[in-house]
Amino acid sequence: IDADDTPLPRPRTPAFARVPRAARTPPRRRALRIGAIVGLALLLVVQALVADRARLGADARWRPVVAALCAPLGCQLPAWREPAAFTVLARDVRPRADRPGVLRATATFRNDARWPQPWPALVLTLSDLDGQTAGARVFSPREYLGAAPRGTLASGQSASVALDIVEPQAHVVAFTFDFR
Repeated sequence: IDADDTPLPRPRTPAFARVPRAARTPPRRRALRIGAIVGLALLLVVQALVADRARLGADARWRPVVAALCAPLGCQLPAWREPAAFTVLARDVRPRADRPGVLRATATFRNDARWPQPWPALVLTLSDLDGQTAGARVFSPREYLGAAPRGTLASGQSASVALDIVEPQAHVVAFTFDFR
């Protein structure tokens, strides 16, 4: 508007910069396109998480997210494995009075992981007076439970095991229990 209230002519857009009327997108259609793009992007993220669930499920930060996605989708999440989270509560190795040359190893351990775990392999190492390893053996869950394990060991659940082993040499004085 100039000084005498006359509207100024509108500057014309050059022809090469004008958008034809037919090419203009109505606001509703534009919103649908944006919604479709956002929806497809979210679907892609869900597919990536489900496809990589084995690796992500082994990470404590990602496991709750992947478990929440797998619950309604019906996908399987691999069992949690954290052998360092098994804690030995009690342990003992003694000679069996009724069987010379045989030792009875007993242990009670607990799963301190946040989630249930499969039964671990139990590693028993025996040492002599000089600290030298006199013998070592890995026991599978089937061996120390007497049968194939049913289910998993829940978080906070304890288990007791007893194993008879042949004494590798006399004067075994030390032993350790580890988990794999």
